[in-house]
Amino acid sequence: MVLAPAGSSAASPWPTVARAAAALAAAMGVGRFAYTPIMPLMHTQAGLSDGSGASLATANYIGYLIGALLGIALPALVRSATALRCGLLLLAATMAAMPLTHDPDVWWALRLVAGAASALVFMIAVSALLTGLAAHAQHMAGWAFGGVGAGIALSGLLVAVLQQIGSWQAAWLACAALTAVLAAGTWRLATPPTPAPAPATPAADGVPARPRTRRWFLALMASYTLEGIGYIIAGTFLVAAIQQGAPGWIGNSAWIVVGLAALPSCALWMRLARRFSRPALLMVSLSLQAAGIALPALFAGSTPALGAAVLFGATFMGVSTMALAIGTHLRIPRAVALLTAGYSIGQVLGPPLAAPLLRHGYHQALLLAAALVLAAACGAAACCIRFPHHLAHATSPSAA
Repeated sequence: MVLAPAGSSAASPWPTVARAAAALAAAMGVGRFAYTPIMPLMHTQAGLSDGSGASLATANYIGYLIGALLGIALPALVRSATALRCGLLLLAATMAAMPLTHDPDVWWALRLVAGAASALVFMIAVSALLTGLAAHAQHMAGWAFGGVGAGIALSGLLVAVLQQIGSWQAAWLACAALTAVLAAGTWRLATPPTPAPAPATPAADGVPARPRTRRWFLALMASYTLEGIGYIIAGTFLVAAIQQGAPGWIGNSAWIVVGLAALPSCALWMRLARRFSRPALLMVSLSLQAAGIALPALFAGSTPALGAAVLFGATFMGVSTMALAIGTHLRIPRAVALLTAGYSIGQVLGPPLAAPLLRHGYHQALLLAAALVLAAACGAAACCIRFPHHLAHATSPSAA
């Protein structure tokens, strides 16, 4: 049987959606975020200090930035099935190797490599997804991005179970096995072909000219970078703050709640984007995220804690989905790689900015994160001004 091309209208889009969802679940939901629930186990069982724990998180953020920069410098990587598969295998291998040592330097190197692999798999999967859905309803991409939430929920559940009956080593091995299963599910994801030149817009003197969309992209880039700073501060400390303010099942299950809220959120945001402006929805989602981050800093108790977990989970991947879709719509070359790099720079900057505020608990750090995300919403508002909604669609996504 001969398969139709990924972007063909004759081919069902669901295999592309399912494979991209598996890739994003492996790269982000498990490869990047499994460390969040495993870190407390490593503190209590492996003697991981607070400083070393933060250093390992930073190593992953730096690796993610390196992977994004590789995608910019070597755009062929973002269209490479080999790079996708190697990245998935590296993720599983680095997680499986974590229990084999107690050396913080080796752990640091492993998390660095895992971060770079996560970024490459993310960019390749997103480019393949947007290309594969070119002839279909774009809101379907939301279900693929929901794979991140599924990965977070699954890895969080695995770690929660193993916390009761196993060790930190077992948690890493279980997450490595989960990554391997997800890698098998995404193995046949069709990567995007070399992009054809975008249709030119005739200039007044007859010389072809590209659409002038850079001013909107600059506003989007600023917004997404600020979101990277605020989001990573919240992602690092939100669960710990919830556990302090709401002990019991809500505190212990906060990360699973974040994942479950993230799972359907992208599809919902993309469906709303069929009726409303994407830049406006980006502004709304960032505002809701800022409110969710601020909740546990301003109010104690189970209800604010649960609201914070739901709002954060329901927005953080929706923000990424819409930002990358807007960048692709604007036909900026290598938009996904550029936006991912800005987001990654924000994630590297976030922990050092928050560190001086942690002397008296997490409240001040969360308020800083909320302020930064609110500033990102202002950047999205600037992007809304006279946004070119009816820009002609490129032959293939410029993100590739």
